[in-house]
Amino acid sequence: MLGAVDTRRCPCGSLEDVGACCGRYLGDDGAAPPTAEALMRSRYTAFVRGDVDHLLRTWHPDTRPATLELDPGVRWTGLEVLERVGGGPFDAEGVVEFRAHHERGGRAGVQQERSRFLRDAGRWVYVDGVVAGSRRR
Repeated sequence: MLGAVDTRRCPCGSLEDVGACCGRYLGDDGAAPPTAEALMRSRYTAFVRGDVDHLLRTWHPDTRPATLELDPGVRWTGLEVLERVGGGPFDAEGVVEFRAHHERGGRAGVQQERSRFLRDAGRWVYVDGVVAGSRRR
């Protein structure tokens, strides 16, 4: 239904409905998230929803892959934000560390990542991240 508000709780764990939270940033005409954390949360929501367009659109052009294929066997089940450094409305860069919980083949798993974000042409973009136990390339 055109113009309907999505009243389901946002997957990012904010306790807000998705339309008032990450939903407002998704889609071609979505608003720009005001902080690096808000962008990271919207990207998690995009993983939950399978929204590859949002993921690519919010990825820095220097590190963005040409294409992105999500694993259909992964079901994202929760997000924990562990740390924020910078990334505020008046910052040029920021870091957000998080744990993204998932299930694959009936088995629970978690991905912990420390992600870097930059402001590019006034909008936050994901640059890259270090997954726990790995190194940035």
